[in-house]
Amino acid sequence: MINTLLKYVVSFALIFICLTIGNWIQHLLGVAIPGSIFGMLLLFALLASGFAPVDWVRPGAHLFIRYMMLLFVPISVGLMNHFDMLLSNAWAILASAIGGSALVMVTLGLILDRFLNADSKRINVKADIKADTKSVKGKA
Repeated sequence: MINTLLKYVVSFALIFICLTIGNWIQHLLGVAIPGSIFGMLLLFALLASGFAPVDWVRPGAHLFIRYMMLLFVPISVGLMNHFDMLLSNAWAILASAIGGSALVMVTLGLILDRFLNADSKRINVKADIKADTKSVKGKA
C-alpha cells in the first residue's frame, strides 16, 4: 500500500516538476508557446535519455489517461462561454485544421515514400549481389 502510494507521489511529482519548469521556461523566454509544451518536451528528454526511468512516470500517466475525459470538461465549458468568438472565427479555424492536416499527410506521405523506395532499392541491390555471387560460384 505504502509502496504503491509512493510510486504515485513520485510519478505526479516528476510530471508536475516538469510542468513547473516548462512554465518557468515559457515565462523566461516570453514566447507564445505554452509552458506545458516545454514541460512535455523536458519530460520526453528525461525519459529518452534515461535520466528518469519510465517506471517512475507510468503510474501517474496511467491515471491521467484513465480520467482524461474529465480533464476536458473545463475546456469545453470555456469554449461554450466564448461560443460567439468561436463562431466568428469558424472559417479560419476550419481552414487551419484542414490545411494543417493536409500538410501533415502530404509531408508524411512523401517522407514515407522516400524511405520505402530507398529500402526497396537496398533490398534489390542485396538480391543482385546474391545472384552475382551465385553465378560466380556456378562458373567456378
